[in-house]
Amino acid sequence: MKKLLKMSFVLATLLGAFAAQAQDAKAGEKKVAMCIGCHGIAGYQASFPEIHKVPMIAGQNAKYIASALHAYAKGERRHPTMRGIAGSLNDQDIADVAAFYEQQAQAPAVPDTPVEAPAQVAELLKKGACISCHGANFSKPIDPSYPKLAGQHADYLSVALKAYKTEGNPNVGRGNAIMAGQVKQFSNAELKAIAAYIASLPSELRTVPQNKFR
Repeated sequence: MKKLLKMSFVLATLLGAFAAQAQDAKAGEKKVAMCIGCHGIAGYQASFPEIHKVPMIAGQNAKYIASALHAYAKGERRHPTMRGIAGSLNDQDIADVAAFYEQQAQAPAVPDTPVEAPAQVAELLKKGACISCHGANFSKPIDPSYPKLAGQHADYLSVALKAYKTEGNPNVGRGNAIMAGQVKQFSNAELKAIAAYIASLPSELRTVPQNKFR
């Protein structure tokens, strides 16, 4: 019994140590050199697959950032640059980077009830059941593996939503059956309208400028 208790204690200690290391924001700060060239410049625009502002990720859910990076590394999200970057990170790197960005911006909490959407957009949101996953204010998703969307750049949101509709392209697209099923109900113009409304909402997201020479 004593031996079993000792083994249990050792295992608990090891698991505790692992949990403490699972997300190390300070370690993550040292691992974001490949990220800050785009995500550390306010208003920075990407040109692939079309011109759009790169997403704000400071203040984003760590679990979502980690999930997205794993999806890029596996090719479930198809984007050559992001796949190359994500593929260079191991699981610990991804956890640390995600933790760093989650805690990087301590923005005030947004209102639980957002500004009412225009009638046409409200109907689109209802049709897509967007609130059921991303929350009424689009900043409190039902699970932290889902992203905060409120206040995100409209052009990025539009590009991201269209990516779920893209099939048969080795360099563009996102493989998520639930999101694909939702966005395929809409035209690109309707997705743009949804994106514009969500982008107008109060946000916990921001871009924190980062010095490349650190």
